[in-house]
Amino acid sequence: MVLEKVSFVDKLPKKGSVIVGIHSDGSLSPNAKKIDEDLNGIIAKNLNKLKFTGKTLFKTCSFPLCNEYYNHLIIVGLGDPNREFSRVDFKKLGAAIYAGASKLDEDATVAIEASDLHIPCNCISSYVGFGALLKSWSFDKYKSQKDEKIRLQNLAVLTSDVKVSQECFDELQNLAAGIFLTRLLVSEPANVIYPESLAKIATEELSHLGVDVEILEQPAMEKLCMNALLAVAQGSANRPRLVVLHWNGGKESELPVAFVGKGVTFDSGGISIKPDEGMHEMIHDMAGAGTVLGLFKAVALNKLPINVVGLMALVENMPSGTAQRPGDIVRSMSGQTIEVLSTDAEGRMILADALWYAQDRFNPSVIVDLATLTGAIVVALGHEFAGLFSNCDNLAEQLSKSSCQTGENVWRMPMSEHFDEGINSDVADMRNIGKPNIRGGSITAAQFLKRFVNDKRWAHIDIAGVEHVSDGDLFVCSKGSTGFGVHLLYDFLKENYVGHK
Repeated sequence: MVLEKVSFVDKLPKKGSVIVGIHSDGSLSPNAKKIDEDLNGIIAKNLNKLKFTGKTLFKTCSFPLCNEYYNHLIIVGLGDPNREFSRVDFKKLGAAIYAGASKLDEDATVAIEASDLHIPCNCISSYVGFGALLKSWSFDKYKSQKDEKIRLQNLAVLTSDVKVSQECFDELQNLAAGIFLTRLLVSEPANVIYPESLAKIATEELSHLGVDVEILEQPAMEKLCMNALLAVAQGSANRPRLVVLHWNGGKESELPVAFVGKGVTFDSGGISIKPDEGMHEMIHDMAGAGTVLGLFKAVALNKLPINVVGLMALVENMPSGTAQRPGDIVRSMSGQTIEVLSTDAEGRMILADALWYAQDRFNPSVIVDLATLTGAIVVALGHEFAGLFSNCDNLAEQLSKSSCQTGENVWRMPMSEHFDEGINSDVADMRNIGKPNIRGGSITAAQFLKRFVNDKRWAHIDIAGVEHVSDGDLFVCSKGSTGFGVHLLYDFLKENYVGHK
């Protein structure tokens, strides 16, 4: 389910619900003042009854107007009147508005304008619409009885420049399409999403948009000696795939930006099997690959004038008579050997070959990988931040800036020789988990990946704690898949590669 229509208007339509704001000092937004005056102080009276103030940012309340124009008035808390609002704030404002207005069986109009918040930019209206759109998405595909509760279908946003707002929103709506694709794929069960089916979806979703989709099956990967990736897959009846995506929007001479996604479509842990509790959530272990696919949809729909390469390393990690064993030693595509001490440390194994293939074949200017790699990152950062690791300070700063601009939070984590030495093996070049006396599991995992990128500018984003909301909801998404990373990486491309050549 998703919001059907977001439109932009320069005059308040006289129907449905109208949304206005109130600051923490009790001051009403200009349109709220006008409505209050026209209706003999009805807002002030109801706010006193409800004991509602604008102190809590984006908190909403509503009450019926019962006049000839509007059925309901929705009030949104705007906090300190001197607060400087950001694009993230406007996205959250739109999400809060959708949550409040969706309880009413009618269209709604947002009557909070840029000038109300002392912002000289009409694109804020677009971000309000974008936030509402993101919040409206839900996953009910497999429910026999759908939620029949009426939800908001049409939202109008007041703006002084309809054309500029619409143009900005058109791009954001395409970005939302990429985010929704990621959310959908991460929500699907493992009997629907497995390596072969996910590769097929990549072709169906992207080929007609101008993305070249190349699928490497097991024989091709065997020829390339991708033994680390193949070792993870050998216990499953579902054969692995490596999906290679090419968006050639820039000049032929320009090096591409590469994104690599972990795509373990189900992770049982293999022979090092996981406990039963929570194992059902391992359908989300392909979120890194799902993010790459969603990002490419947004890039293609908006026709970004850059060259981008994406790799989706797709396997299923299962226990069986053919599964890899703890103690096995495999030779990766790079030629480096890996001692497998835990078959549940499988994500770094498939990324090792995918990262090497990316830097070896495409010579990208930058490589960014995304993976639900470690539970340790959830211990460190909870569900608010993804862990950011990088061998390049400038790249880390660029990603951190995009994090601030999108609200998809990352926190840079350390890397050092101490943790690198912790993955040295007595019998091979490296272990796939750190030595028992070395803590910091998410850091040792990042050090492992670093060994497969040579000197390329590289960043690893561990999204294990942020790709899915199990309890409650976030501002811009309800319980379920978040689509984390699509907006972050899209903004990273726009800020650093579009118009910066």
